[in-house]
Amino acid sequence: MTNDTPSAAGTSLLRDSARRTLELEQQAVAALSERLDDAFDHACRLILACRGRVVVTGMGKSGHIAGKIAATLASTGTPAFFVHPGEASHGDLGMITRGDVVLALSNSGETAEVTALLPLLKRMGTPLISMTGRPDSTLGRHADAHLDAGVEREACPLDLAPTSSTTAALALGDALAVALLESRGFTAEDFALSHPGGSLGKRLLLRVADLMHQGHRLPAVPLGSPLRDALLEITRQGLGFTCVVGEDGRLAGVYTDGDLRRTLDQHSDLSTLSVDDVMTRPGKRIAPDTLAAEAVRLMEDGRISALAVVDADGRPIGALHMHDLLASGVI
Repeated sequence: MTNDTPSAAGTSLLRDSARRTLELEQQAVAALSERLDDAFDHACRLILACRGRVVVTGMGKSGHIAGKIAATLASTGTPAFFVHPGEASHGDLGMITRGDVVLALSNSGETAEVTALLPLLKRMGTPLISMTGRPDSTLGRHADAHLDAGVEREACPLDLAPTSSTTAALALGDALAVALLESRGFTAEDFALSHPGGSLGKRLLLRVADLMHQGHRLPAVPLGSPLRDALLEITRQGLGFTCVVGEDGRLAGVYTDGDLRRTLDQHSDLSTLSVDDVMTRPGKRIAPDTLAAEAVRLMEDGRISALAVVDADGRPIGALHMHDLLASGVI
């Protein structure tokens, strides 16, 4: 099929249309940085001083963007939630308190459901931050701080469907959330606390103590035990190694599946061997309060699949296997 066929020409037109859309939206977002002014700082200060929640509201497509901004704020250290402006006028306004800050989105700044909230917010004394495309609009003029998210035109060829304007509002909301995040000194561990089910949360929250085998599941034999006893313990617990414990209760070493292969290479008669003769001293070990992610690094660097977990006195209290880390989602 040549490039002159209708199918090929149609495909090219589709890509051209997509590129125009992306270019227009890229320009809309790039123009935002030039319009950041003292109002942005004031909006940040209002939120940082807020003792309640940031209540984000908007109608239609702006409402969808408002919901995403609320979710981003909430996950980055700024408690926030979305309230539908139509529902607010029919009872949900009770969700907003004097200690809150309201962030209202409307490209025109004249959305009836949103502007209807103005007298009630003023009466409550709740600070209002508006994000519109028209600073001289009703919403823009009555806000304590106005964020200009205006665009020259929509990416829609009819200049009607919210496209560039919603992209710009979303980007400005992200800029607000990140500025607040950095001002609060929000850390990756703080982020993990609000994302405990995600992979980042697991890497930053799970400790070795949360995953280790302990009690009767801890493979261990006394120092001086016949090698046969160590092999039986490895088989019984199924973790690929056993701790070797001295008379003082401290970890003297470990004996692993890898050690067994080396033992078979070097000794023809295993019946006379003690575990002391062939174990690895002092053996890789880790503390129970260590991050599980650090245990992964230690295993990978040492090319091992299990670790002894010891307390502050060097006494074995648990065992951690690579399979435990895989099952927990840390890896």
